[in-house]
Amino acid sequence: MSQRLTDEEIEEVEARVEVLRIEHRDLDDAIATLQEQAFIDPMQMRRMKKRKLFIKDMINKLESMLIPDMPA
Repeated sequence: MSQRLTDEEIEEVEARVEVLRIEHRDLDDAIATLQEQAFIDPMQMRRMKKRKLFIKDMINKLESMLIPDMPA
């Protein structure tokens, strides 16, 4: 059983999620721009996509912290 978050902790998690969403959107734009170039550095592309996936996973993890536990 996990403990409930305080209002302050909830605000911190929500703020962190918003920052991560912005970074995720920025990476999406950067990947799209990179794909339009004549020469694509595959290593750079892989790193950016891996970072984007990591950010998405973090967003999901943080958002799950905001869902209250249901009693059994």
